[in-house]
Amino acid sequence: MATYIYELENWPQFEWRSQDLADQLATVRHRQGRLLGRMEALGFELRAEAMLQTLTEDVLKSSEIEGEILDKEQVRSSIARRLGMNIGALAPVDRDVEGVVEMMLDATQNYQALLTDERLFAWHAALFPTGRSGMTKIIVGAWRHEASGPMQVVSGPARLELEMASFIDWFNGYAPLDPVLKAGVAHLWFVTIHPFEDGNGRIARAIADMMLARSEGSAQRFYSMSAQIRAERKDYYAILERTQKGSFDITPWLQWFLSCLDRAFSGAEEILANVLRKARFLEEMVQRPLSERQRKVVNRLLDGFEGKLTSSKWAVLTNTSPDTALRDINDLLAQGILVRDEAGGRSTSYSLAGLDDGPDRAPRRHR
Repeated sequence: MATYIYELENWPQFEWRSQDLADQLATVRHRQGRLLGRMEALGFELRAEAMLQTLTEDVLKSSEIEGEILDKEQVRSSIARRLGMNIGALAPVDRDVEGVVEMMLDATQNYQALLTDERLFAWHAALFPTGRSGMTKIIVGAWRHEASGPMQVVSGPARLELEMASFIDWFNGYAPLDPVLKAGVAHLWFVTIHPFEDGNGRIARAIADMMLARSEGSAQRFYSMSAQIRAERKDYYAILERTQKGSFDITPWLQWFLSCLDRAFSGAEEILANVLRKARFLEEMVQRPLSERQRKVVNRLLDGFEGKLTSSKWAVLTNTSPDTALRDINDLLAQGILVRDEAGGRSTSYSLAGLDDGPDRAPRRHR
């Protein structure tokens, strides 16, 4: 008796009940169009900032799903440099971070290009620039040789080559299928084939993002499916396992995929609110007598500072003495730009005034 769907006769003839997906797909498509319309109405700079935040989250969260934590500033700097965005000083970026960013941007910015085995090999090599996954040496830039992962019955590369040729032909081909649904099918199909020794989940999500970009006809990304999957990681793996051990009827998987995408749009609303809040704050700051050091740290806080800001962290960020850091902070406190956090502890911490009080709250004016 078959345990996995790839062991069933006529694999991979997926089926789904279109009538059970119609209303949900229509709702998702409506929200998708409204979101893109709202973002297009923004000015160029705000739209670029929203896209930078979205892509940063996408790269970070797709890696987190697999248990890999990347440095946010490195990811942000790598994306900004590759897209020609001016965000001030750029952080040095490690090779592994550059590789993940390179793969994700190629999938979404070059969404119209054909998916090929060579392109997938390049993505895989970018994910593992040292040829290792952790301390384990793996096959990089080629299909795995030994049976491992979900497709345990595969012996050698011959079947994998046939499986991937079939998948790639379907992905690039024309079919009367909504590309949003096609993104969900592609995600499931690829991750079930499991063609690489490692990195299959991240590449599957990049493939889905590529098809979602095709569904919009735009390289601009304003929502992150990976961030939403990360938030629902347990449910994500549960529905994948049930589907891979079920039948060719993948309606429940597509229902979950559409629901997750719908919730990702809600995350985009939060990004939009943050971008508008930051823009109002920066507009307020234009006329303030701030030093270059102060502007640097304020921008770091606006971009999502990890942890609590203390005087010692300020001194490190600005390469100044503790006394100078404290003077800078006290000046911002006097201007109403910073506030002391209520939480106690060994070190006093600070936050930007007003930013945690909702999107309509502007920083307090100094009088």
